[in-house]
Amino acid sequence: MLLEPRPPSPLQEISDDRFERHGVRLLLKRDDLIHTTIPWDTDVLGPVDLYPPGNKWRKLAPNLRAAVEGGFPGVVTFGGAYSNHLRATAAAGRLLGMPTVGIVRGDELADRPLNDSLARCAADGMRLCFVTRSEYRRKAEPRERARLLAAAGAGASYVVPEGGSNALALEGCAGLGRELRGVSDVVAVACGTGGTLAGLAAGLGPGQRALGVPVLAGEFLGAEIRSLQEAAFGGPAGAWSLAEGFHHGGYARVPARLEAFAADFEERHGFAVERIYVAKLLWALAALTESGAFPAGTSVTAVVTGRP
Repeated sequence: MLLEPRPPSPLQEISDDRFERHGVRLLLKRDDLIHTTIPWDTDVLGPVDLYPPGNKWRKLAPNLRAAVEGGFPGVVTFGGAYSNHLRATAAAGRLLGMPTVGIVRGDELADRPLNDSLARCAADGMRLCFVTRSEYRRKAEPRERARLLAAAGAGASYVVPEGGSNALALEGCAGLGRELRGVSDVVAVACGTGGTLAGLAAGLGPGQRALGVPVLAGEFLGAEIRSLQEAAFGGPAGAWSLAEGFHHGGYARVPARLEAFAADFEERHGFAVERIYVAKLLWALAALTESGAFPAGTSVTAVVTGRP
């Protein structure tokens, strides 16, 4: 069934001297491979367009199920110009035969050629509606959200929040934590809206902790994660913390040194490193290991949430 991810995703141990010389064991949780059997229509899209949504399925599947079972005519969600969540939602909508609408931050983009990410959304049938950045910032206000949805012609659609993070999504992400019980001391994940970290922490076992690496500037995620866990679980769930200061200038910013690090990691270990989330996560773990944040003997699992 398309609404069901295919857990558990693979676990891969990495031999890397930047960790081993400090006595730290590094594993990769390959959630980028979570849904490898989706029947992509290569006759229509071509092999260059294959895009497994990866970890986003953990958040999306329970929300899409609610949309289908609730008889909604379509799904509407929110994101920026490079949002993996928009891409995953568009792909899911095509596979389910459900119309999707993406409300995109930045009305200046409406008159420009679509970047690769938004072009992928459009190719999967998502109708893109560009709004001003000030309108986008106010999307959580009930009156402004209703106005945005009406203007997009999506007033009756099922609403999935930005990044897919809500109480239903956390239940899906808790499954990730359960898959990793007893695997390592620390499980680390890059954070946008914080939903994956909030659910992951709830699913881990005693003695384990979740570590989030925010990819956006601004120290706001802690309150968001606490609020999400309250909505999903009725209060705090699991041990978690945030490693701030590794956003490299903000969302979708990939300075030359981060690009060089990601390219080097790819060459060393033979898999493609997604730049917006995964590269920042791996950089942070290498830097924290170098600084002694992980005592010798610590095992760390990095969650690879998606592919480039």
